[in-house]
Amino acid sequence: MKTKFCFALILMLFGVVSLARAQSPADATAIKQTALDYIEGWYEGNAERMERALHPELAKRIVRTSPEGYSRLDQMSAMSLVLGTRRGGGKNTPADKQQKDVTILDVYENAASVKVVASDWIDYLHMAKFNGRWVIVNVLWELKPQKK
Repeated sequence: MKTKFCFALILMLFGVVSLARAQSPADATAIKQTALDYIEGWYEGNAERMERALHPELAKRIVRTSPEGYSRLDQMSAMSLVLGTRRGGGKNTPADKQQKDVTILDVYENAASVKVVASDWIDYLHMAKFNGRWVIVNVLWELKPQKK
């Protein structure tokens, strides 16, 4: 019994050490900055900032469900997101309403999951360290309920 307990304890310690190696402070800073370039770029209408945050093959998706209960998957590409930003898509949001809460959910090696809570929606970002730079490769998002 003691042997199994010691073995389990050693495995847990190795797990903690490997998690500590998975996310360096520099990576955490770069991941957060990428998420901020994405959401702040949207609010500012800054297409260059948005484009810097995205991998060119990004897919941003949302599941929309009709009142009858039928679902469909809507998608935006990196280019459509950059063009929407350039047109000023987020600039209509007043500064005091521009929510941009970033939470790093998980990082392992060259992959990260990040949650961004914005004014009217929540984004779940998948990022990758691509050519030494963190970029967003996938976004699954959901609209917040409308306030009455």
